[in-house]
Amino acid sequence: SGARVLAFGTFPYPPALRRRVFELFDPRTSRVDAICRMNFALGEVFARALVTLARRSRIPLASIDLIGSHGQTIHHLPGGAGGRRGAASTLQIAEPSVIAERTGITTVADFRPRDIAAGGQGAPLVPWADYVLFRHRRRSRAVQNIGGIANVTYLPAACRLADVVAFDTGPGNMVIDRIAQRATAGRRRFDAGGRLARRGQVHRGLLAGLMRHPFLRRRPPKTTGRETFGVAFADALYARARAEGIAPRDILTTVTAFTARSIAQGYRRFLPAPPDEVILCGGGARNSYLVDLLRRELAPAAVRLTDELGINADAKEALSFALLAAAAIRGQANNVPSATGARHAVVCGKIVPGRRVP
Repeated sequence: SGARVLAFGTFPYPPALRRRVFELFDPRTSRVDAICRMNFALGEVFARALVTLARRSRIPLASIDLIGSHGQTIHHLPGGAGGRRGAASTLQIAEPSVIAERTGITTVADFRPRDIAAGGQGAPLVPWADYVLFRHRRRSRAVQNIGGIANVTYLPAACRLADVVAFDTGPGNMVIDRIAQRATAGRRRFDAGGRLARRGQVHRGLLAGLMRHPFLRRRPPKTTGRETFGVAFADALYARARAEGIAPRDILTTVTAFTARSIAQGYRRFLPAPPDEVILCGGGARNSYLVDLLRRELAPAAVRLTDELGINADAKEALSFALLAAAAIRGQANNVPSATGARHAVVCGKIVPGRRVP
């Protein structure tokens, strides 16, 4: 691939901060003063994470040319999608001015608004990095990220950028994580390795109902998020399933199957041809039960993790935004209009100079 990961780390939000961030997602619990303060607080948290990782990895801050920061999405309204009225908009916080000031490093952030301004949905943006990293002369590849939401980038063999197809397939870990919390009465934040789901049974009726969700039928370009598949969706689903007498663990098994099947159905409906290879990344790649289900659903395609190609599956998203930042600083277009629906290619990312401009 065209990049090498020198160091990588994951820094979880402390529980109290995580709760405050989650309050911002819901218009009923969010406040403008809380958003204002959290924007700067997360800038400090992000900067501290970078400084800590650099120190641990013995990489001098002065040797780092550029930071790419996606930020924390607190709301994403891609226009007419899902029947929403009004102009498209999106909001990511974690103030890049704070990051640049604390580190001294030029910071590129807030990548999505420029694509939206050009008529796109502001997502998915990772396909540009997927094209740079994973296109292959002879094999067609589907790069499948399973974060909170699952999204695919389809790279036909020997493709050009205009040939790339990419869209959100539906929920990734978002519903699974919430149901794992509900099924364990809050003892688990997620189903580590899919171990709990593996012990349950898929409820066919519940799965069939989930597969009728209107988002799955919508044609690309399309994106989704917490507004559609967040806590409200998962809690309503859990209450309905319990009322029907379905055991908590079986609900968890069923929503894990829902993620796998919605990915496979997205391929069948919207990809020009089945891929030769599926390359998994994101947190869902660590759920071995989900990966087993995907292997079954996507056969005969070979299903591999980005780890096998030299990129830690957990680091792939961060690497993608590093590449997007590097393009932005060079003035190089870094969206994929065929994926986002933008009218034309644009340079995504706002540049905050550090104390040393590269």
